[in-house]
Formats: sequence, C-alpha cells, structure tokens
Amino acid sequence: MSLTTILQPIEVEFTAFKEYYATLFRSNVPLLDRALLHVSRTSGKMMRPMLVLLTAKSVAGTVCECTNYAAAALELLHTASLLHDDVVDESPMRRGLPSLHTLFSNRIAILAGDYVFSSSLQNAALTKNVEIIENLSVLGQSLSKGELLQLQLQHKGGFSEENYIEVIRNKTASLFATCCRFGALSVGADAAIVDAFARFGELLGICFQIKDDIFDYYDSEEVGKPTGSDMREGKITLPALYVLNNCDDPFVRGLFSKLNEGYTMGDEEIDSLIKLSKEGGGIEYALKRIEDFRAEALAVIPSSVPDELREALTLYLDFAISRNK
Repeated sequence: MSLTTILQPIEVEFTAFKEYYATLFRSNVPLLDRALLHVSRTSGKMMRPMLVLLTAKSVAGTVCECTNYAAAALELLHTASLLHDDVVDESPMRRGLPSLHTLFSNRIAILAGDYVFSSSLQNAALTKNVEIIENLSVLGQSLSKGELLQLQLQHKGGFSEENYIEVIRNKTASLFATCCRFGALSVGADAAIVDAFARFGELLGICFQIKDDIFDYYDSEEVGKPTGSDMREGKITLPALYVLNNCDDPFVRGLFSKLNEGYTMGDEEIDSLIKLSKEGGGIEYALKRIEDFRAEALAVIPSSVPDELREALTLYLDFAISRNK
C-alpha cells in the first residue's frame, strides 16, 4: 500500500507542514545543530503529523496554522521520547542509522531530547488553544505511565491481555488518539466529533502496536530487530499471552507461573515460547484482535466525513496493519 494514496487529500498541506517542521531543527549552537541534523535524518515518514492533518481536513475541509503547530508539538514530543528511550534502552540504532547517543554521548542525547521537548511545548503554546496544551501534558504523563506499567509487569507479573492492552493504551494508542484529537481541536470541532476521532486514533494505535509486537516472532532484517528481542527485555506480548493463558502443556503452565513471579526467561525458553505461539494459534489470535479493533475504529468515524477523507483514514489504518516494518 502506497503512502502517496493516503496523502492525496492533504498533499499540499503536508508539504507545507514538512517545510515548517524543518525550521524547528536549527539553533545558534553548532554542537546542538549537528545533533539536531542527525535527529532530523531519523524522523521517518511523519505518520503522526499526517494523521493530525487528515483529521483536521476531515472535520473542516481545510487545515490552519493551529493545525501545523499542534502536529509539530506532537511529533517533537514523540521524537524527544525516542531520544531518551534510546539512552535508557541502550539502543545502538534508530531507523537504520546510529542512535544519537551512539554518535555523540548519553549526555548530549539527553540534552538534545530536552531541547526537542521544549520545542514541543513552544509549538503547543503557539496554538493558543488551552485544550491542546492540556492534552499535550496528559499525553506526556500517559507515555511515562505506560513505560512504568510495563516495567512493573516485568518484575511483578500480572501478564494478562487486559494489562497488555492497558500498556498499549498508554504507550502507543494515547499518541495516535491525541493526533486525532489535536486535528479536530485545531479546526474548532465540537466535543462529540473530537471524542469520536480520538477514539478512532486510540483503536488505530492499538492495531499498530499489536502488529508491531507480532514482528518479534519472526527474524527479519527488514523489521530491524532479531526474533524474541521483546521477550529478552521481559515483554510478553499478545501471541505469547494467548498461548500462556490457553495452553495446558506442563511446560507452558510452569513457565506462566514463574513469569508471574518475575522470572526472566533464558534463550531456550524464549525460542520454545515463540514456537508454541506460532503453532498454538497465538499469531492468528493477535491478527483476529487487530481485525476486531479495526472494525470498531471504522465504525466510529463520524458520518459527516467526506468520502475521500474517509477512504484516506481507512487506508491509513490499513497501512498501520499491513506494514512489514
């Protein structure tokens, strides 16, 4: 599926946004400029600003300066969180390039992340919309809560689908939900429309993360991570959760009991759990749940959205589900 098709309704607006966004990675400090230049090279497809613009145009038929500021605030906040995450996780690569802390140092990466985060706040302030500013603060809290909840589960157990979805709601879905919320708020949508789009974004984000987690069960250079990397970090995702909760195999029952007591799996156990997840229906179950959330997401798109934009939102959702990395 091509992003070009998704972008058709907002092609002009998205080009203008990217031009504005590029100006935010310049300062009068040479060291910071070098760091920011590298960060800009790892900015990816800008899927989140794209969603902000699509939502705004779906509501009002146009975007405005406030929309661009809101989209920039979100992308900058996301970028800052990735810079900090790479330091915490000691990740050597980011989107096929060396991570910032690898090229420079942890200290420079953290300080550059702080600068980018401050730029996010500045753009939120430029919207002059109190709801946008408040929701950006709530988003920052949700991202941190999601990370800490995941760490808590890794150390204290409680591996269940309910807890798994709660982590996703905070870590990933909250960002997509806020994209849609900001797009609607930026063009003055009423509360019911704002909430409907926010729900669409949340469901989209859940689909996105479940698909991302499925990648961990397959070894692919295209994806950019080895098989079982999430499990080696103590993360138990939906395919394995399904097997752990539905398989009567003694090995699985014993492993599930130990995991809920904070046990760390070895390589052989991880390999066995990956194999069982594939053979025991875990992947199929995760894909079914994606389809369930997809259907719900499409159902909440307001009826007032023009056909061209409805198709673009549907294609965006399907791109998140069908992507291979």
